[in-house]
Amino acid sequence: MIPPTHNRLTRRGFCLCCTGATIFAATGGWLTPREAYAQAKGIVGVIRAAAERDPIKLHHLRGNVSVLEGSGGNVAVLPGSDGKVLIDAGISASRSRIVEAMSTLGPEPIRHLINTHWHFDHTDGNEWLKMEGANILAHENTIKHLRSAQRVEDWDFNFPPSPPAALPTESMSAEKSLRLNNSTLLLKHQRDAHTDGDITVAFAEADIFHTGDIYWNGIYPFIDYSTGGSIDGTIRAVDAILETISAETIVVPGHGQPVSNKTELKDYREMLASIRSNVAELKKQGRSLDEAIAARPTATFDAKWGQFVIDPAFFAKLVYEGV
Repeated sequence: MIPPTHNRLTRRGFCLCCTGATIFAATGGWLTPREAYAQAKGIVGVIRAAAERDPIKLHHLRGNVSVLEGSGGNVAVLPGSDGKVLIDAGISASRSRIVEAMSTLGPEPIRHLINTHWHFDHTDGNEWLKMEGANILAHENTIKHLRSAQRVEDWDFNFPPSPPAALPTESMSAEKSLRLNNSTLLLKHQRDAHTDGDITVAFAEADIFHTGDIYWNGIYPFIDYSTGGSIDGTIRAVDAILETISAETIVVPGHGQPVSNKTELKDYREMLASIRSNVAELKKQGRSLDEAIAARPTATFDAKWGQFVIDPAFFAKLVYEGV
């Protein structure tokens, strides 16, 4: 049985890519990585069930850009005469509520979808959105992962290939600029960060920046080493984003509270770098994984960042893998 706390977490944007750990319902303690892997095996069903019932919350930003919260990752929407543009697809079980929420933004059909990376909670809606007429764009590595079976070791989970009807129809490599709905969208590949296929999307005129899962607002992130992610690449990507944005930029994270800013992103970067330094020092001392986790290298940050499904022990384990 999945602990009741999972239901609460799904309503905050719970996703398949962050199932490494959860809170012991009875004790308030943290699951070990091994125990968390066992939990992960049934999480696809949990996510689909949550998406079938959980509400979609609409956040209006500026420049006609909005964000949908409640179906996997945070989904940005830009309506207009070229058809609605979506950043990420959410989970297909939320389809009816996504359509209902988007109907309040205007009558335009869905014509464009950008996948920020390949994970289930960002691409599960690809098939129905493609059926609606959306052209799907993704990084070439994202398409590669969707086309073939994928095993994510840190979830102990095997993903089958996506059906042909769900595959992106257009690829990019390094950078791409789109002009849609009187807006300039600047797409950039952030190498070896959350995965090896992460795309960030800047809405230039509105000064809004969607980070995908490179940034998790107020919560420890998952890093997918199985498909090319890394702690160092994540930090580099955050640095690159910070150099790009201003104090006025609205930052949309992949997970967590969907409206953020440069100050909060700087705090996230400080957390990542500090924990990386702590874990690297423990590893340099010859500490084993269990010994490093027991030393609590995340302790300074746990009260703020460790209260979600990637718990302190599991995040320390992820960083240990990458230093």
